[in-house]
Amino acid sequence: MAAADEAAPARAILQGIGAFVLAISVLAIMDAMIKWLSADYPTPQILFFRSLFGLVPLGVLVWRGGLNVLRARSPGALAARGVIHVIAAMAFFYALRFLPLADAYAIAFTAPLFLTALSVPLLGEQVGARRWGAVIVGFGGVLIMLRPGSAAAEIHWLGYGAALTGAFFYALMHVYTRKLSRTESNGAIVLYATITMTLVSGAMLPFGFVMPSLGDFALLALVGLLGGSSLLIMTQAFRLAPVAVLAPFEYTAMIWGVLLGVTVFGDLPDVWILSGAAVVAASGLYILHREAMKRREPPRP
Repeated sequence: MAAADEAAPARAILQGIGAFVLAISVLAIMDAMIKWLSADYPTPQILFFRSLFGLVPLGVLVWRGGLNVLRARSPGALAARGVIHVIAAMAFFYALRFLPLADAYAIAFTAPLFLTALSVPLLGEQVGARRWGAVIVGFGGVLIMLRPGSAAAEIHWLGYGAALTGAFFYALMHVYTRKLSRTESNGAIVLYATITMTLVSGAMLPFGFVMPSLGDFALLALVGLLGGSSLLIMTQAFRLAPVAVLAPFEYTAMIWGVLLGVTVFGDLPDVWILSGAAVVAASGLYILHREAMKRREPPRP
């Protein structure tokens, strides 16, 4: 009986890992479609369709939890988080316009480094010397990727800047998520963010709307459906397995970035991007390890 009890959580964790990896792969396919569409359509327009059709799968949350899912104690704070999410998404989508998929992912991996740095002034968390060291090493990996002064940096500086901006605001969004998760449900956080993105990006449409063809309209709708579905899959993954177990698998996005970049766009990341990404990923994993160790420590009297 004891063996059966132990097998159940282990099976749930494996299912959670599988769901998380599936969600990452769905997001990677969505990002490849966004990169494809960004050659012909403005970033705010792509974000509008991403968020509008993303509401369709998220309707499952309302169907399961009823209108209680939409109830919020701090709607203003949820809307503010939504605006930050808009900036993060627009910056990353803009980066996809100029960078190979794998390059954009490699730079986006800096988000945990920004999150660690921001957690000190905004959350009052204590970060030890080892984690600060990991942050410094991680940003050293960023310098390896960007190679300031190189020809690649001069060509892709706009994309690099947008990717770093997206990573920073993505980390800032997670800071707000940590605060709001104490009083708000995950469903409310996700739904309010998506609604905010729809409204903000919709307000930008008159300033650069391009009428899509029927085929491109289908792709834009599919981008939203994939994005919303990935959030549902990811939510299920976090129900089945702890965050510390799932977080390292986020780096599987790099595999998808390379595969899709080569097969769809003919982009092969160079050794500098791969080396820098490895340093950033190792730093992020070490920070995750230190956070997990800190949580296991008994509280000091």
